Amino acid sequence: MLKDRLKSVAAIATFGAYAAMTTGAALAQSVVGQPVNRAIGLQPSADGPLGIRTQQIAFHDGTLMPIITAITLFVLGLLLWIVVRYNKRANPKAAQFSHNTMLEIAWTTVPVIILMVIAVSSFQLLYREHDMPKPDLTLKATGNQWYWSYEYPKTAAGGFSFDSNPLTEDQAKAKGLPFKLAVNNPLVVPAGKTIQVLVTGADVLHAFFIPAFGVQSTAVPGRVNSVWFRAEKPGVYYGQCNELCGVQHYFMPIMVDVRSPADYEAWVASHGKPAVAAAPAPSPASTSATAVSPAAPAAAKPATTQG
Repeated sequence: MLKDRLKSVAAIATFGAYAAMTTGAALAQSVVGQPVNRAIGLQPSADGPLGIRTQQIAFHDGTLMPIITAITLFVLGLLLWIVVRYNKRANPKAAQFSHNTMLEIAWTTVPVIILMVIAVSSFQLLYREHDMPKPDLTLKATGNQWYWSYEYPKTAAGGFSFDSNPLTEDQAKAKGLPFKLAVNNPLVVPAGKTIQVLVTGADVLHAFFIPAFGVQSTAVPGRVNSVWFRAEKPGVYYGQCNELCGVQHYFMPIMVDVRSPADYEAWVASHGKPAVAAAPAPSPASTSATAVSPAAPAAAKPATTQG
């Protein structure tokens, strides 16, 4: 009777874990670029079906989670079996043996094999994450207490920079943007291009973290770290500083506006420095008048007094 109840509990736990994982993944897929209430799965990728973030999610959901789930259920089932089969009432006389060679070989070899499978897949993914292709655009992100500063290179309209501060609740609501994630000046990048971000800090440790791109880098004062991403589709993607950096740590959201290359170039041009107006060309009449006018007499040279 007790065994049947324990089997039912184990079956319900297995089904609940599976339902939670699938439901969480479905909820997370409903919105791209920002967190979803009560979601369990990872945020969907923004770098296309062959992107690194997509491979990160596939490695987590397709390799790590099944292995972790299988190990957890196996250990849980083993504990329940031992509790039922070898309690004092069911087994009043305990066995006297303390070693089993085959069992010890098995519980040493199997974990090693599991770790090797995980290591091979993770090393391949780590290599791809660090193997950055030639960047199409390099930006600089500086973490301050408590806001972000972005700097564009001189190749972008002569270079410019700006600060990014979060919107108030009323401002975010008026614009239909998520509060505590939306900012007044987002980071704007072109779609389909390799973007390199140089990350540093101005005062304390911060972190540049965008889940949809799968990038995270610590902003260390006096040091420059580098991350890169490639967003395939235009849209708005959100991140946050996830390094505890002070009492207003929540004031450091990251908002990335990914635009088409044409829209990005227009945005860059609007931030360019105004050109210096050229002097108007002289009219023909003024030129001829200048030619016939007598030359002005030279200024008299002051006399030199010798002592």
